[in-house]
Amino acid sequence: MTVRLTIGEFSKMTYLSVKALRHYHDVGLLEPADIDPASGYRHYSADQVPTAQAIRRFRDLDMPIEQVRVVLQAPDLTTRNRAILDHLEAMQVQLERTQHTVASLHALLTTPSAPKPITYRTLAATPALAVRAKVDFDAATDWLGDAYAELHSALDAVSVSPVGPDGGLYHDDFFTEGNGDVVAYVPVGVDLADLAPATTGRAHALSLAATRVAAMIHEGSFDDIDQTYGALGTVVAELGLGLEGPIREIYLADDRAEVCWPITQSVTQGESR
Repeated sequence: MTVRLTIGEFSKMTYLSVKALRHYHDVGLLEPADIDPASGYRHYSADQVPTAQAIRRFRDLDMPIEQVRVVLQAPDLTTRNRAILDHLEAMQVQLERTQHTVASLHALLTTPSAPKPITYRTLAATPALAVRAKVDFDAATDWLGDAYAELHSALDAVSVSPVGPDGGLYHDDFFTEGNGDVVAYVPVGVDLADLAPATTGRAHALSLAATRVAAMIHEGSFDDIDQTYGALGTVVAELGLGLEGPIREIYLADDRAEVCWPITQSVTQGESR
């Protein structure tokens, strides 16, 4: 005989609140065994307890409901395990990010940072191949990776080699609105305007204008690049040198970049601070 459990009884047996059970029913994750047509009361069966307990554990691991659904409805063991492993890998990435953030905050609060040198110079006018888009602040890293892959593939197609490191231009709205214009570019030594294969898709020829900048090297995780921006921007503001225009980042290595802030011409060429 199949035992029918009230939602209250089922809640006690699964450690899932009545509110949670109703929500899981509404989203189609855990359907009651039957619903009384007259009263609307939900009833569950005892053999649903293990499923409910599994759902509670997945949700304790912050697994999104849609991913829990994939696990529960997996047609085979391989599909189920892959969904679980995908979530565990995402949790590991988040854990590493949290650990880095904690260490970074601890260092920020306890260890005075040594002043970084600033160089004042003019970036020469440079032809480049570029991709431009409106990018969310939190999606910039992934977007840049895709953009540079596309740019280097386009250059390979026309046998053009870069003449310097990849770079990015970040316009004001990217910072102020959390979504704004970002330009990923690869500098080249030739005019690409007439090279059609390099200007297909999103990639297009771009002429980077000569720009006077205050520059500072950032080393380490790019999660901490705000500290370099803060140090550089403070000096630029104190000296009254700032100009409107995009900030340029030049990527020298995986953990090293030059942040270039556009400034007036009032600092002696080549002067460092």
